[in-house]
Amino acid sequence: MHNLVLLPGLMCDRNLFLPQLEALSGTANIVVPELIHDSTLCAMAERVLQDIPFKSFAVAGLSMGGIVAMEIIRQAPERVERLALLDTNYLPDGTERKRQRRAQIERARRGELGALMMQELKPFYVASQNLGNPALNRTFMQMAVSLGPEVFERQAQMLLHRPSAQTVLEGFDKPALVLCGEHDQPCPVSLHEEMHALLSRSKLVVVPDAGHITTLENPKAVNLAMQEWLNEPD
Repeated sequence: MHNLVLLPGLMCDRNLFLPQLEALSGTANIVVPELIHDSTLCAMAERVLQDIPFKSFAVAGLSMGGIVAMEIIRQAPERVERLALLDTNYLPDGTERKRQRRAQIERARRGELGALMMQELKPFYVASQNLGNPALNRTFMQMAVSLGPEVFERQAQMLLHRPSAQTVLEGFDKPALVLCGEHDQPCPVSLHEEMHALLSRSKLVVVPDAGHITTLENPKAVNLAMQEWLNEPD
């Protein structure tokens, strides 16, 4: 049985992975760390490495969680047995994306986090055909509201200042899954094709009928891909 660490994305908690927790709990010992206390990538990864109960493990991260997963490999490559990158980005923010993040931080500081999530982030993250899904909308908003604006600012500051992870991916030679929604806007398919090319033992999966939140938008497809990834020989 594998030890599996699931790392959530921006303003998300373990509810992001509820379908995977249910589907994979029989074949993996799973923990979902909180990525809410730190405002630098180095500190986030260090905290995960200190707090998780496993000496070695498989790690899967969605969006911001994938960025933390790559930093974990940078810091402790000997502890990571396999890697799954879901709807994420190995490159630092560009100039325009940094401008957007700074503006979003200001909105959150002004008490506009709920409106920010609904008006800017949800339409950007969720595929158009899933925007009317009440369960998805409820989970999306509940996670953000429960974490609050201070967590948003810490996480956004980390994302603003993160480095490239290209050399991390080039050096990782264990089983890897690179997965994204076919309609992912912030982290499009082309970006995942680049990560797939950098990794020596990766499988690329494009999930239909999903945007950036694949784990909730099309959980069956994600569960199948992750099960196959965990079953792949070392």
